Amino acid sequence: MSHAYYQLPNGRVASIDGHCDFPPLAEALTDPNGLIAIGGDLSLPRLLSAYHQGIFPWFSEGEPILWWSPSPRMVLYPDALKISRSLQKTLNKKVFEVRFNTAFRKVITACSVTARTQQAGTWITQEIIDAYCRLYEAGYAVSAESYLNGELVGGCYGVLIGKMFYGESMFHHKSDASKVAFVTLVEHLKNQGIGLIDCQMKTAHLASFGAHEIDRAEFALQLATLTQTPPK
Repeated sequence: MSHAYYQLPNGRVASIDGHCDFPPLAEALTDPNGLIAIGGDLSLPRLLSAYHQGIFPWFSEGEPILWWSPSPRMVLYPDALKISRSLQKTLNKKVFEVRFNTAFRKVITACSVTARTQQAGTWITQEIIDAYCRLYEAGYAVSAESYLNGELVGGCYGVLIGKMFYGESMFHHKSDASKVAFVTLVEHLKNQGIGLIDCQMKTAHLASFGAHEIDRAEFALQLATLTQTPPK
């Protein structure tokens, strides 16, 4: 099925309502955020198709679904993980108990209400929460949770396809709680043979863990292999 297009000031963007698949990545707008499509749904097949191609949804309440493929792309190779001295001290003290996949909905819900610097509101709407919980129930999403005295105080979640992990969001109610969950998850993914962690957009916080930017074409090339290779 051919695409209809929305004409925007900086280019045109495909409509993927109905049964339209995503357009080629080369059609993404040339700004760093890389808007590539508008519309569609958050069904399991649609989300899996998107992630296989390095595309993810990001939109606010009341907007149509917006799909993005940034270039450059922020990524972290598990072997390149950096842990600061202060964080290593926290890890050594075992301040938090880290669990995997015991409170996925609680983690994504907590992420949705966490205030973000320079961001008004949240993109993690109830529609997103329900869609990613379906991904989790189907075995394609993962959460890591930090507990203190039995209370959930931090965590992170993302999408796992083959040997590719797509980090989505994190939250903390205690200092270092999300960082501990994240680095513990990275080590866990490394042990599973995961080859690359998608961090989406550049931030100083992610760079401090060893993440760096690569071109979208290089990112897509690696996806083609990693998403088709089962983890250990």
